[in-house]
Amino acid sequence: MTKTATLSPALTGTVLTRFARRRLAAFAVPLAILAYLAYAAVAFDVAGLAGRARMDNAAVLLSDFWQHKTHVTRDNRTGALRVAIDGEAKGVYPADRLPAWIATQGDATRIDLGHGHVVTYDADGARYDVPGYGLIDIRPQDGQLHLTAPQPLPDWISASEGRVSVTTEAGRFAYTRSKVETFRYEPGWALFFFTLDSPFHYMSWPEIAASALWGPRVDPDLPNVAAMARDFWTNAMWRHGDVIWAMFETVLMAFLGTFGAAILALPLGFMAARNMMPLGALRFGLRRIFDFIRGVDGLIWTIVLARAFGPGPMTGALAILLTDTGSFGKMFSEALENIDEKQVEGIRSTGAGAVQRARFGVIPQVTPVLLSQVLYFLESNTRGATVIGAIVGGGIGLLLTQAIQTQKDWEDVAYYMVLIVLMVMAMDSFSGWLRRKLIKG
Repeated sequence: MTKTATLSPALTGTVLTRFARRRLAAFAVPLAILAYLAYAAVAFDVAGLAGRARMDNAAVLLSDFWQHKTHVTRDNRTGALRVAIDGEAKGVYPADRLPAWIATQGDATRIDLGHGHVVTYDADGARYDVPGYGLIDIRPQDGQLHLTAPQPLPDWISASEGRVSVTTEAGRFAYTRSKVETFRYEPGWALFFFTLDSPFHYMSWPEIAASALWGPRVDPDLPNVAAMARDFWTNAMWRHGDVIWAMFETVLMAFLGTFGAAILALPLGFMAARNMMPLGALRFGLRRIFDFIRGVDGLIWTIVLARAFGPGPMTGALAILLTDTGSFGKMFSEALENIDEKQVEGIRSTGAGAVQRARFGVIPQVTPVLLSQVLYFLESNTRGATVIGAIVGGGIGLLLTQAIQTQKDWEDVAYYMVLIVLMVMAMDSFSGWLRRKLIKG
């Protein structure tokens, strides 16, 4: 004979009430999240942000990451022609070594932009032949620019009395009273290895290899391999020597700040640990100092120290040191509080003093944890030193900020970003290898 258990009405009501509350919470939490997201969208004006977005500018910026443009400029007052990569004075082509797509004859200059797009400068003005549209002819008369082109003008042609600009998929063209300029876009980072003043720039890769192995010396004082290395290192456009030094400064800032903080935090961690320091007031004061240092963001400390000590990589290292001292002090003290006291008691039984107990009973237990944390922070600080360097004026962060501020050197920005990623990956691999050697080996 089986018995069926029955619940009292009060207990049944309690269970049903709790189920109802849980069901309500299951719906209320997602609704609260959706309400908060809707509020955030209104508070941060997401709709206005989307309306102000200029995707055409973003596309131009991204294209400048991986391609370069050659400026072909004629001074309308003197007739002088100048061909320069990205408009840089350091990238001006010699008059007798212009690119093959530029042909000059007397006062006329013919520029082949590819795919049938041809621009011609002459004594009377300039013409742009656009396939599928027609001929755009510009002639200065009576202090104004007279434009002749098929009507109506498309939106990729902007015309006024003093300026005419044309933007097509092949390039850009602009005519003003003072000059006429054409931009031809090409993929790749121009002059990355050798600038135009280097004889190696005008060699193909097979010719460069042959010159390095058995070709006649370009510089009588140096072997060709050494001359190539010199021209690459002193590249005026990409400044490889300055960039490598800036990378070294960034890593040095992270290294000095991280390990300096670890050295300072180790004795402070002993003084803040309950099982190491009997004075409660001292422990409390140190822990509050750690909280204060950690509570202020590292960038704020960077700005404060930059005002106090002036700009420079050492100021960046001090900012990292100060920020990490608070974090390390807290972590080290907690690690010390969780050690196995039996090992310490065993060493005390031999008559060892406090320093010996710490050296042989405590340090071996916490070393793996401390090293692991320090190396993890070194990886993070290598990346963070880039931003700190932009504030204090040192390292690769300074070069990155300068390239962004020019609003035109976006290929340099891409170059620095690639180097930063590679640097962080290298530090990650190095710290992982070092961690395995020190902790497991």
